[in-house]
Amino acid sequence: MKIRFALIMLVFPTALLAAEPLAPNGSNPAFEKMRSLIGSWEGVAKIDGKDLPKATRFQLVAGSTVLAAWLNKGTPHEMVTMFHMDGNDLMATHYCAAQNQPRMVLASGSDPNRLVFKFKDGTNIQSDSGYMREVTFIFDGARHHVEEWTFVQNGKAETTRFDFNRKQ
Repeated sequence: MKIRFALIMLVFPTALLAAEPLAPNGSNPAFEKMRSLIGSWEGVAKIDGKDLPKATRFQLVAGSTVLAAWLNKGTPHEMVTMFHMDGNDLMATHYCAAQNQPRMVLASGSDPNRLVFKFKDGTNIQSDSGYMREVTFIFDGARHHVEEWTFVQNGKAETTRFDFNRKQ
């Protein structure tokens, strides 16, 4: 066991001894903007004409190269989205309650406070199953943001708007 630990320390000394999370290779303004969401958020979503309480949480994982986001944590509709770089592209892989995993890529845009991720491809997406086609993040200061999630099924798109305020 001691030999194995010593080998790990030789191979990964920087990662194991780093006092701060590692920064992603190369700086990307959109990824940095997404990282500003780290923490817990509370808010509402208008669903079927009613304001329903919602919560989300963002946390860096994988050596601070991936931003993990949980929506509806602990419910049957819990979903996780992983934001990460793929070369020069900022990607969002969404692990959906619809039991599929759409991958979205950040679309070009001129507004740094409005990040739009559009469907690229996905896994477990069947011809008759619904999937997330797009998500937009609208940044309105350090304590407020909006998420607009667009789900499409049988050619019909429906967008749900989540309005969040920072909890911590």
